[in-house]
Amino acid sequence: MRGCLRTVRWVDAVRSAALSLAVVLPISAGSMPSSARASLAQEPKLVLKTTAFEPGGIIPKQFTCSGADVSPALSWSDPPSGTQSFALIVDDPDAPMGTFVHWVVYNLPASARQLPQGVPKRETAAGGKQGQNDFPKTGYGGPCPPPGKPHRYSFRLYALDTTLNLAPPVRRADVDQAMQGHVLAKAELMGKFAR
Repeated sequence: MRGCLRTVRWVDAVRSAALSLAVVLPISAGSMPSSARASLAQEPKLVLKTTAFEPGGIIPKQFTCSGADVSPALSWSDPPSGTQSFALIVDDPDAPMGTFVHWVVYNLPASARQLPQGVPKRETAAGGKQGQNDFPKTGYGGPCPPPGKPHRYSFRLYALDTTLNLAPPVRRADVDQAMQGHVLAKAELMGKFAR
């Protein structure tokens, strides 16, 4: 009988402790809405935008070799803390001979939040430096696919924890190699174009 009483007391003690935890845990973990807890757990995300075309939409002719061949205006927000510079790569993964590079920009200052339309096609521009595209020319070279189905054009912005010490002429491979181990965040925007 005494053994039964001990068992009953032990079970009651365990239940009491469990109820105490059930009361304490919701107060500490649930003192704020789940949406607020989720937002605290996530840092702002680097986002790349343009007013020139909708994400996944058609790139207007003025930004291609069929038009004025000027670069579209780009803007971005929420780089991670510790960002020292930005790099931008624009390429066409659908090119017949493999990925074709249309624009290489690097060492944009950490304070930069945009590139204007029509960045001049010279080595130093918009507060950063421009490398050679695959035409091969310095600066932006717009979409210029062979006639046929639309090609995709990827605009990729990288937030880096350093600036890149590169000697011209700078190609995409040079930037890719120098960025290794220094990318804090990446944002991507895609547009399409066909001739």
